[in-house]
Amino acid sequence: MANYYCLIAGLPVVKLTDTAPLRTVMQLKEEMADVLESKDARLMETFFLRFDCENLVALLANAEAELDERGNYSREQLTELISAARAQEGAVKGFPEFLAAFVRDYDVHAEATAWFARDTVMLAYYNYACRCSNAMMAEWYELNFNILNILTALIARKQGWTLKDYVQGQGDVVDALLKQTNQPDFGLSAELDYVKDLMQAAETTDPVEKERQIDALRWNWLEEKTFFEPFDITALFAYIVRSEILERWALLDPEQGRERFTEIIENLRGEAKVPEEFKTHPLTPPVKGGEPAQGE
Repeated sequence: MANYYCLIAGLPVVKLTDTAPLRTVMQLKEEMADVLESKDARLMETFFLRFDCENLVALLANAEAELDERGNYSREQLTELISAARAQEGAVKGFPEFLAAFVRDYDVHAEATAWFARDTVMLAYYNYACRCSNAMMAEWYELNFNILNILTALIARKQGWTLKDYVQGQGDVVDALLKQTNQPDFGLSAELDYVKDLMQAAETTDPVEKERQIDALRWNWLEEKTFFEPFDITALFAYIVRSEILERWALLDPEQGRERFTEIIENLRGEAKVPEEFKTHPLTPPVKGGEPAQGE
């Protein structure tokens, strides 16, 4: 496995108390371009592919839509993908197969009231990303997909909706959500060490506070997974993910909440409980198969 000591050692330390990342995701992407080995570059492309999925949805709805520059593909490349996918069956050379399949699905289902373009492409993205060759990164994508499904299942259960209409994908977590519906934690706490903290975060009514708690959970997970490998590709991956978290919060809440964010992460590390005043019920309706509201 490649060692990126020089690159990582030259990066500023990112902390939860930062009001913004000292390097943007785009700056980091550019710095990595000429440094990463080809295998590692492909692994990082999977992370940036999430932005391509968002861009593809936007372009299909509006050819003039503003696109997120953090994706792997330019507007011209995505436009070519759309044209090629419509002209042929199967994959389009140079793109993951699921993107072309999504374009064709969009053309068939876009006007259907029960079909959601973003949810569909993100489900396909997570199915793709969870199969990446790096074990830690595959776990990261699985963690995030599980978080989405657990949060959705909690809200659906609270509202009395049929969980199978909202929970997406396959696997042990999905099976537990559908088969152990009456258990408060769906029987998952014994299997997944983050479920207890996630359940507590889900009880928070303030959507900003809830999202902050969930991001703190993610931040803590990344630190634990890369503690013993501070200079390999997983450490660089974790650095970019943490920078994206800070980048998002800089847009949402540049000054307020830094102390609260730090408090939450320290609570997670010390296995402390969320303060009693935050233990209420969620009000936000579920988004089928999509990501929690982040304001990517």
